[in-house]
Amino acid sequence: MIPWLDKHTPFPPLSRAMQEPNGLLAAGGELSASRLIEAYRNGIFPWYGADQPLLWWSPDPRMVLAPADLKISRSLGKRLRKKDFSVRVDTRFEAVMRACAAPRDEQGGTWITDDMVAAYSDLHMRGIAHSVETWIDGELAGGLYGVAIGRMFYGESMFTRATDASKIALAHLTRQLQRWNFGLIDCQMNTAHLASLGAREIARDDFVRRLKVLVDCDPPQAWQFDDDLFA
Repeated sequence: MIPWLDKHTPFPPLSRAMQEPNGLLAAGGELSASRLIEAYRNGIFPWYGADQPLLWWSPDPRMVLAPADLKISRSLGKRLRKKDFSVRVDTRFEAVMRACAAPRDEQGGTWITDDMVAAYSDLHMRGIAHSVETWIDGELAGGLYGVAIGRMFYGESMFTRATDASKIALAHLTRQLQRWNFGLIDCQMNTAHLASLGAREIARDDFVRRLKVLVDCDPPQAWQFDDDLFA
């Protein structure tokens, strides 16, 4: 039986997370900014469907991407040099979340509910959640969003409406995070797509040890990307 949280109940120790389903730690609570920040600082994230209670997870192992480890294919490298796009940051945060929530062929529904959009939009207004957007011919063609605390970035979701659009956003994010000395990008769960981009699994204990250092580092002064990331 997993613990049920109320507004003031602290998260249980990560050692109490279930093995099956992997990482399920607790249910209930709320999606307030303070609760979300507490969760991320401790290696926990919310993930639940529209017909489920609020569920909190901390899987073991954890999928992570070191910014310097992103694998850029030859074709993507050519596209990055071609520069037939623009990359913007934090100009359409809610639109990016809504696009990430749109139905996809490989999944029946979405975990990005209206409550999640509202909660992360609040984090965005506080300068904690960010979007990276690929624009092509004046249209939002792809992007991603996530949470940044200290020098740790927690990737949440990405979408694409044009070839390479989400990868272009990810490439710019990783290059900028590398310049800012971010240690890790949390990718949460293992997928073949993430592995193909250079992400790998590490033990949860190792993940938590590393994030405990990174979240207490001073954050960048401004969340603005350099113009010469792929000059």
